[in-house]
Amino acid sequence: MIAWKNMDTLESYQKLTTMKNRVNIIEAMEGESGAERVARYSTPMAAGLSYNYAAKEVDDTILEQLAALAEEAQLSEKFEALYNGERINTGENRMVLHHLARRQLGNDVVENGVNKREFYTGVQAKVAEFANKVHAGEITNAAGETFTTVVQIGIGGSDLGPRALYLALENWAKANNTLKMEAKFISNVDPDDAAAVLNSIDVSRSLFIVVSKSGTTLETLTNEAFVKDALVKAGLNPSDHMLAVTSETSPLAQGDDYLAAFFMDDYIGGRFSSSSAVGGAVLSLAFGPEVFEAVLEGAAEEDKLAANKDLLQNPDMLDALIGIYERNVQGYPATAVLPYSQALSRFPAHLQQMDMESNGKTVNRFGEYVNYVTGPVIFGEPGTNGQHSFYQLLHQGSDIIPLQFVGYKKNQMGMDAVIEGSTSQQKLCANVAAQIVAFACGKDDENNNKSFKGGRPSSIIIGEQVTPQSLGALLAHYENKVMFQGFVWNLNSFDQEGVQLGKVLAKRVLAHDTDGALKAYSDLLEI
Repeated sequence: MIAWKNMDTLESYQKLTTMKNRVNIIEAMEGESGAERVARYSTPMAAGLSYNYAAKEVDDTILEQLAALAEEAQLSEKFEALYNGERINTGENRMVLHHLARRQLGNDVVENGVNKREFYTGVQAKVAEFANKVHAGEITNAAGETFTTVVQIGIGGSDLGPRALYLALENWAKANNTLKMEAKFISNVDPDDAAAVLNSIDVSRSLFIVVSKSGTTLETLTNEAFVKDALVKAGLNPSDHMLAVTSETSPLAQGDDYLAAFFMDDYIGGRFSSSSAVGGAVLSLAFGPEVFEAVLEGAAEEDKLAANKDLLQNPDMLDALIGIYERNVQGYPATAVLPYSQALSRFPAHLQQMDMESNGKTVNRFGEYVNYVTGPVIFGEPGTNGQHSFYQLLHQGSDIIPLQFVGYKKNQMGMDAVIEGSTSQQKLCANVAAQIVAFACGKDDENNNKSFKGGRPSSIIIGEQVTPQSLGALLAHYENKVMFQGFVWNLNSFDQEGVQLGKVLAKRVLAHDTDGALKAYSDLLEI
C-alpha cells in the first residue's frame, strides 16, 4: 500500500542528511581515478542519450542511500499508480495521464466507459489526418491557395513546450526536407507580440491554432480576438483560418467558429501537454505527423526506463534524487540548465515552467506546510552564449549552483568550417568538456581574482544529435525528474494555485473593482 509521507519523516532521508559534503569533487575528478569515474558514473537513456553524473558530489555510499530513499519513498510504486490512472492530482481530484498520451505503460485507464488510451490515439489520428490534408492541398484558403504558416496562440504550457520543440527541430527538418510549414507563436498579451507575428506573415495563407484547455484564458482569448480582427480587416473569414485545441466542454468547442477542433482533457496539465494535441497539432502541421510520432516514440522509450526499479538503471529517477541531495542536504538554491545546442535555445524556459510551477510549493499533498525546502530556481541559456553572460557567477559567485549540461556530438544542418585547426562543432564540444572540468576542479592562482575554487557540481546528458526521437527522450526525462522529486517532497506537482491569484486580481483591475494598493497601481498605470 502506498504511503504519502513528508520527506523529513523518512529514515533514509535522515541518514542522507549525515552525508553533507561527503565528496570532494576536486579530488574525485583528478587523474586516472577521475577518468575511471567518468566512465563508470554513466547511465543509458533512450534514443542514444546517456546521463553522466561523474562531476556530481556523490559516491557509491551516497548512491546506495539514494536508492534506499527511492525505495522508502515508494517512487516506483507511485509512478505505477500514476500511469495506471490513480487520482494523483489530489488538489483537483484528477488523474495525471500525459504519459498515456504517448503510450501505455500499464493497465488500460477507463473512465465513464471511455478508454483514455483510445481517446488520445484517436485525437492524434484526427490531427494527423487534418495535417496530411493541409500538406496535400486538400484544405486551402478561400482563394484555393495552400497554407504556408501555422501560428500557435497560447500561453504557459500551451506555448513554452511546443515552441521549444518546434525550434529544436526546425533546422533538423530543413536539413531532412521535412519542413512543411513555418511555425510562429503568440503568447504575451502585450499587443506588440501579436502585431510582430502578424506583420511577419501572409495572414491569408496562415492557420491559427487557439490553445486553451478551459477556453477562458484571458491572454489567449485577447490574442485570438486580435488575430480575428486582423483577418477581418484583410477581408478574410476567421473561421476559414482558425483551429482550436481545447476540452470538449470548453466554450471554444461550441459552435462552428473553427475549421477544426482537437480535444484534450483535464488529465493532462499544461506544462506536461506537449505530448498531446497541444504540441501535436502545431508540430504535425509544421513537420508532418510522422515527425511528431517520432517525438512520442522517444518519450515513450524514456518512460519505460523511468519505470525501472533499479536506481542506477533509471536515469530520470537518479537525476531527481541527486537533485534532492543537492537541494536538501547540500543546500543549493538553484539549478542551471545549459544546453550546448542552439536548437535547444528555448528548452530551459520550458523546463523553468515545468519545474518551478510543479514543485514551487511549501504545502504538501494534504494542505500542510512542510519543514524543508522544495523546488530550486531553474534558469539557463545555450552555450557558448551563457559563458559570456552569467558563467562568471557560476564560477566565482558566493552561491554554488549545480549545473546540468546537454551536449551533442553532431550539429543538425551538416554545415561547418575549419577555423584555426578545428570545426565549430569541435569547438562547441571542447567548450562543454572544458567547462565541466573547470567547474569541478577549479584553478589556483596567487591573485585571488583569478583563482577558481572549483567544487561546482554538474551533470551532462550526451547525445549524437538533436532528432525527434532524442528530443522526445529529453522531454520525458525532465518531466519524470520533476515528478519523482515531487513524490519525494510529498507535493502535488500537478496543480498550480500560485498562478491563479494574479489572474483574479487582473480581472478586478479591469472591472475597476479595486481599492488600496491595487487601486494605486491601477491609477499609476492609468488602467
